[in-house]
Amino acid sequence: MPKHLPLSLLLLRIGIFIVFLFWTLDKIFHPDHAANVFSKFYGLEAMGETIFIAIGVAQLMLILMFAVGLFKTWTYGAILLLHAMSTFSTFGLYLTPFDNLLFFAAWPMLAACIALFLMRDWDTLSLGKKTSPTLS
Repeated sequence: MPKHLPLSLLLLRIGIFIVFLFWTLDKIFHPDHAANVFSKFYGLEAMGETIFIAIGVAQLMLILMFAVGLFKTWTYGAILLLHAMSTFSTFGLYLTPFDNLLFFAAWPMLAACIALFLMRDWDTLSLGKKTSPTLS
């Protein structure tokens, strides 16, 4: 295994966690904003603020497990799926790129989520199940 691979994967995981943490806290502390986002990008309207707080609490549990590297296939996969849905749901914004530059940050993060999921067995700096993968 390359010497710095586990540290690199840990840093990817921490970076992804930080972004998800603030998206999660937004649901918990600003459910009205989360409701507007879900309405605009996912077409889900008339959902009460309580549902966003509940989603935020569930998401907080997920991202904490992700951050410490537990249940890697499931948590890394869920994070990848959630971020992919978020990235593709805003696809129309990419058609006017200079009006929506910040949305382009979603693409490198999506690439990081994919890379982390694909290399999860080499992400050994965690509390999750220790494995000894071989490069093939």
